[in-house]
Amino acid sequence: MTITVLDTATAMDAVLRAEASARPELLRRALAPMAGMFRYFPGEVDLVAMHAMSFGFPLDRRGDEVREALSRLQAADAWRRIERALAEAVDIQTRATPQVQVPDISVLLVLGDPDDEYFMGPARGFSGNGSATGYLSLTLWPTEENLGRLEAAAVHELNHNLRYAPGGVVWDPASVVVGEQVVSEGLADAFARQLYGDALGYTPIGGAHLADNAVFAKVVSGLDVGGMQNFAAWVHGDAAATRFGAAPVGVPTGAGYAVGNRLVDAYLAATGTSAAEALHVPSREIIDVALDSRS
Repeated sequence: MTITVLDTATAMDAVLRAEASARPELLRRALAPMAGMFRYFPGEVDLVAMHAMSFGFPLDRRGDEVREALSRLQAADAWRRIERALAEAVDIQTRATPQVQVPDISVLLVLGDPDDEYFMGPARGFSGNGSATGYLSLTLWPTEENLGRLEAAAVHELNHNLRYAPGGVVWDPASVVVGEQVVSEGLADAFARQLYGDALGYTPIGGAHLADNAVFAKVVSGLDVGGMQNFAAWVHGDAAATRFGAAPVGVPTGAGYAVGNRLVDAYLAATGTSAAEALHVPSREIIDVALDSRS
């Protein structure tokens, strides 16, 4: 098992310093090691277009501001911190579940788009993806909050990666339901909290709703909704649904994360297991035990 945190500091600097006409191809080369992340997409994926669609930093504006943001990431020793955190997390996870198959992992850290209102607003300048086994991506704007929780964010995405690794939970796009996504976010946060505590481990967008019983009831009512096109609305909330062209369902930003944490915490308390030990527990089992413990 090898964890490779790509040297996007050098790559982004080269892109930002190049002539405008050369920037897309330089970015495409920098992103090439992550192409396998999109292996389930139909047809060939344009990595530069995907970068833009995923809140990636702009190539045609705000150059000085993006370069200054890059300097803040470098000053925070972001790449080394992420590499160290992932190595430590893999060690903890493999001791808890020796049977887990840890793949070689490529890690992408890139700056986000300071002009994207959803990204900088409801999403708090952060977007992560660990759903494709073998690949992790972190797109962020270096706010104090995001710099402070780099390790926790990386470990959160690693948890997704390992949950769906071979031998673990099977993600079937034809049958997956909202409940699996909600539970997976709760498990990933619980694992990050196991390593870094509540102050850093909770995904910030869900924090405001952790004690909101009305939000809990609303999200629980949608746990059996099928179809990945519904996940933005039920997990990330109405603002995300609107941003990505889906129908809002009356869920505030980050509600699925808050509810996932509550369900997972109830399960862990009822069974006396740790987040690491619960890595591959089916979401239906976690939901049923959690809801039974509340009755």
